Amino acid sequence: MDNKELLEKCKKVLSDNYSGEYTMPAPNFYPHQWLWDSCFTAIGLANYDLDRAKKEILSLLRGQWGNGMIPNMIFTDHAEHKQDRDMWKSWRSPYAPDDQKTSGITQPPMLAEAIVRIGKKLEPEARRQWYLDTFPALLAYHEWLYRERDPHEEGLVLLIHPWESGLDNTPPWMHELHMHQTPWWASGFQKLHLDRLVNLFRRDTKHSPPGQRISNMDALLYYNVIRRLRRKNWDIEGILNKSDFAVQDLTFNCILIRAHSHLKTISKTIGHEIPQWLHERVHKGREHINEKLWDPYTGQFYSRNFVTHKLIKEPSIATFMPLYAGCIEPERAKILVKMLKNNKDYWGKYPVPSVPFSSHAFRELGYWQGPTWVNTNWLIIDGLKRYDMTEEARELSEHTLSLVKNHGPSEYFSAHSGKPAGAENFSWTAALTIDLLNNKD
Repeated sequence: MDNKELLEKCKKVLSDNYSGEYTMPAPNFYPHQWLWDSCFTAIGLANYDLDRAKKEILSLLRGQWGNGMIPNMIFTDHAEHKQDRDMWKSWRSPYAPDDQKTSGITQPPMLAEAIVRIGKKLEPEARRQWYLDTFPALLAYHEWLYRERDPHEEGLVLLIHPWESGLDNTPPWMHELHMHQTPWWASGFQKLHLDRLVNLFRRDTKHSPPGQRISNMDALLYYNVIRRLRRKNWDIEGILNKSDFAVQDLTFNCILIRAHSHLKTISKTIGHEIPQWLHERVHKGREHINEKLWDPYTGQFYSRNFVTHKLIKEPSIATFMPLYAGCIEPERAKILVKMLKNNKDYWGKYPVPSVPFSSHAFRELGYWQGPTWVNTNWLIIDGLKRYDMTEEARELSEHTLSLVKNHGPSEYFSAHSGKPAGAENFSWTAALTIDLLNNKD
């Protein structure tokens, strides 16, 4: 199909996936509202339907907790999804909203990016009003992240569940998950082959072929983390008191640093102040990414264990996210781009795989363990432009568009063949394809 046909197809996906309040990532597969999914969707919508783009973001804010957290999921109230709501028991926290059922964790903070992308499309007075409407909630969210998730005031926030990273089963997180003791009941499930019963409660395995999603054993371990968190009533002090399962995730912190620059843009437009301590914390974070999360021996960035401060040296697409943050020197950016263009690791027929081809963890269609995703490509393309690497950005944009053009707007794709996998007609793939088409030049 040509670009015009692709554009119309992607618009139809966003129309078909619209619930009336928010855009479902994929109706049967993912019926709830997810934080960074809605942000990516709003970025695409901003190219042709500003009212709906704004509604997408305002719908997210209805789930904000009293302490400022924006949860990664706001649940639909349909009776058939009661099991999803009950698993989290987020109402145990005094900060959870009374009128919405949500998860108890967050997700990569793409909110500021989406708000500014919408703002740029508005006339000056409408832009100012849009920023005035969203700034209080956005500021409260950023303050919560640094207040509760940066207890040592290092400038790097910590995550307490793999799902908070957005790259759910990416190798660094799976490494940390398996480093911790498996609970006796989960081991018992595995020994007795009862882990297969988990499929009765998993929606993802009902829609994906075997081998594309995490194993049932890993699903049990993920559930065990949720069980521990809700037992602490989602209170971060209690959670960290007896837990060493906390990660200073590279992708999340890079997105947060970029988000702060957008927060400053918004505050300047409306004449509101950002607390000085928040600026100082972000400045520390920029320094720590450069000094603490960079490994000179492998020439890569990594996430870090919060307790031990040891780098989790499992290579992944996260190493390119400092480009998006814009927080590294040009010389180091050139090192990253050289790695990006290496066809033995990342630059295959359909770049960029979520894990390098040379990694022991690479699985061609294994969710965040190998496939190419349009949203991470979009982040890298944006980062390349920030470093004036326009030819590389154009090339990756063309690869990404050809992937969707040839194989449809699926959730993710084989980096080798382009074979689509996961959910079909996936909202953020459609939305970001629209944005790439509208910004080709």
